[in-house]
Amino acid sequence: MMGPWLVYASLLNGASIALYNGSPLGSGFAKFVQDAEVTMLGVIPSIVRTWRSSNCTAGYDWSTIRCFGSTGEASSVDECLWLMGRALYKPVIEYCGGTEIGGAFISGSLLQPQSLAAFSTPAMGCSLFILGDDHHPIPQNVPGMGELALGPIMFGASNTLLNADHYDVYFKGMPVWNGKILRRHGDIFELTSRGYYHAHGRSDDTMNLGGIKVSSVEIERICNAVDSNILETAAIGVPPPQGGPEQLAIAVAFNDSHDLTGDLDQLRKSFNSALQKKLNPLFRVSYVVPLSSLPRTATNKVMRRVLRKKFAQQALSPKL
Repeated sequence: MMGPWLVYASLLNGASIALYNGSPLGSGFAKFVQDAEVTMLGVIPSIVRTWRSSNCTAGYDWSTIRCFGSTGEASSVDECLWLMGRALYKPVIEYCGGTEIGGAFISGSLLQPQSLAAFSTPAMGCSLFILGDDHHPIPQNVPGMGELALGPIMFGASNTLLNADHYDVYFKGMPVWNGKILRRHGDIFELTSRGYYHAHGRSDDTMNLGGIKVSSVEIERICNAVDSNILETAAIGVPPPQGGPEQLAIAVAFNDSHDLTGDLDQLRKSFNSALQKKLNPLFRVSYVVPLSSLPRTATNKVMRRVLRKKFAQQALSPKL
C-alpha cells in the first residue's frame, strides 16, 4: 500500500519524491536527507532509536525539514523530542492505520496543537471507540484505556480477504453501537483528559516489533527449538513503562519445572540469533522470564494476555 500511496499522493500535491537506495540506519542516509533538501521525512520509531544511539545524524543539516511523519509502532516522548531537535524542533506527526483500512484511522495534524508521541484526531470519516472491561464502548470523549474498535463505515476499508473470512476477522464477537457492528482493530489505545490518544500496542496474540506485525506462534516455534531443555515458550509484546515500541519478552517453561536457574542471558542471545536468522534480522528479545508452567485456559490455550499484564507490571520495577 505504501508505495502506490507515496507516488500518487506526492504527484497529486505537486511534490518530488526522495528515494534512498540502501539502509536508512547510517550517516549515508543522513547526508542524503541533507543533500536532497527533504522537507517531509517519514520514520518509524525503531529507526529513530538507532539514530539516537549511534549519533549518525550529527553534523548534517536537516533544517529544510518542515515536519516528520511517524508510523508503524508506538512512539516515546524522549525519542520524539530528540528527533525534533535534528530539525530545529519541527513537529512529528503521528499516523496509524493499515493496509486493510486503506490509510489511517487516527493521526496528528498541523492544524491542531500537538502532544509528543500522541494522536490529535480521528482520520477523516473514521469513528473511534475504546472498549471498556465489559467489551462495550466507553462514552465518547471520556478518558480511558482499552481495546480500540472502529466505526464500520470508513473510506477505503476492506470488505473481503483473500485467505480468511472477513466477517470472522473484523466483526465476529464485536459489540453493536447505534445498530451497527463495530469493526475490530486489535490495538490498545488510551484517550487522555486533554483529548489526545496514545497507542499501547496489540491486544491479541500478535505483536508489533519494529513496525512489523508478527504472530506470537511464529516466534514461539523458533524459540522452542533453540534448546532441548525447553518445554515450551510464550512470546509477549510488552509496552515499556516510559512509552514507545513493544519489547519482546519470552516466557520459558523448562522440561524440569523445578530448575529455573539456567543462564537466561545466554538463552536470550540464542533466541536473538535464531529469530534474526530464521524470521527477521530486526527482531530482538529484550528479556527472558522462566516459569514453572505457562498459564492456560480450560481449553489449554496459552493465556498471553495474563502474561502481558504481569510483565507490564513487572517492567515498572528496576529489576526487570
